[in-house]
Amino acid sequence: MREISRRGLLGAGLGAAAAIGLAGCSTSGTEQAGATEGKGSDGRGRGTGPAKKDVRLIGDGSTADTGKQPHQPPAPVPLEPGQTPPQFVIFSWDGAGEVGNGLFPRFLELAKNHDAAMTFFLSGLYLLPESKKSMYRPPNNSVGASDIGYLTDDHVKETIKYVRQAWFDGHEIGTHFNGHFCAGSGSVANWSPAQWQSEIDQAISFVTQWRTNTGWTDLDPLPFDYRKELVGARTPCLLGQDNLLPTAKKLGWRYDASSPGGTQVWPQKRQGVWDLPLQAMPFPGHSFEVLSMDYNILANQSHNSTKGMPSRYPGWRKQATGAYLAGFDRAYTTNRAPFYIGNHFEEWNGGIYMDAVEETLKKIADKPDVRLVSFKQFADWLDVQTPAVLDKLRTLGVGQAPEGGWNAFFKQV
Repeated sequence: MREISRRGLLGAGLGAAAAIGLAGCSTSGTEQAGATEGKGSDGRGRGTGPAKKDVRLIGDGSTADTGKQPHQPPAPVPLEPGQTPPQFVIFSWDGAGEVGNGLFPRFLELAKNHDAAMTFFLSGLYLLPESKKSMYRPPNNSVGASDIGYLTDDHVKETIKYVRQAWFDGHEIGTHFNGHFCAGSGSVANWSPAQWQSEIDQAISFVTQWRTNTGWTDLDPLPFDYRKELVGARTPCLLGQDNLLPTAKKLGWRYDASSPGGTQVWPQKRQGVWDLPLQAMPFPGHSFEVLSMDYNILANQSHNSTKGMPSRYPGWRKQATGAYLAGFDRAYTTNRAPFYIGNHFEEWNGGIYMDAVEETLKKIADKPDVRLVSFKQFADWLDVQTPAVLDKLRTLGVGQAPEGGWNAFFKQV
């Protein structure tokens, strides 16, 4: 068996990454903002946004129904007999707030340049001004408490701007919930299904009522109905999935990306929800493996410090890149299991993990059969495959290629 490092086993959403009741969904009126949006093309068959007549405001106008999301891949189809499965790679971001370091737009641009879709797990508190923190009632914690803090008003505005752009660019907006409680009696590890429901209701409220909560009238609405858009999540520190899943199933969520300690094999459902965990991947220079998230690599390099020895940054950056590429190569050349990479918009250890993610994406994007998709898009693909095909794919272990090739492998399906 592969040994997984115990240091930093759980994914973090440290405050270092940022200073970091249901609303009605009736429609009312037509959006007049966003005059720069139009039904043009960016040269790659991608529309650049809806015409104003196609936009219907929802509730207080914080969100809007703008129709079908742009930049989506063709409808998925079942694998044909003997066909090699695509190599799915999902880049995802916890928190997804813009805090003035330019990382949100940096990776939106990178994704656009390589026709990649990603998943942004938005923290609901990132759209709630700190002046309104008393509105947040976290389970088992004091009113307004948050282990990731609140964004400044300017950063809330920037976050709204880039979440809007992300959706128009074809990315998925999931949730990272709100206060990010990972320790003590208030930890999400101890929450009941009903408490998860409360946390989700509040996250949705903060996203769908940011206009009321801020009083801002000069910003465009988010271009989606969040109750329909929201189909998956990642919990803080990868804790609490067992009690989240009953609530996720009740809400009709498609997947959950919260489980720690996953491996590079084809996924299955838990309680009717696709279980898409972070995975153990090779860690260059070590006999153990590391989870596929920036924080877990950091925890094994600088011992949880986000400001380690600068002289070691180049070597750590090379090691982080090597880990991601090794994880990719192991799946790509063998069982074609999907590969999930988790990140935060952070500048830990001089930003080396952001550089590692960028370099990894650039190196794998143009390889044959590679699909850089969101979790939602991957769930779409899984849902159209036959149970027999998925069962067969699950027989392949980590790093196990199909004996005799894919055509022979599927002959008995």
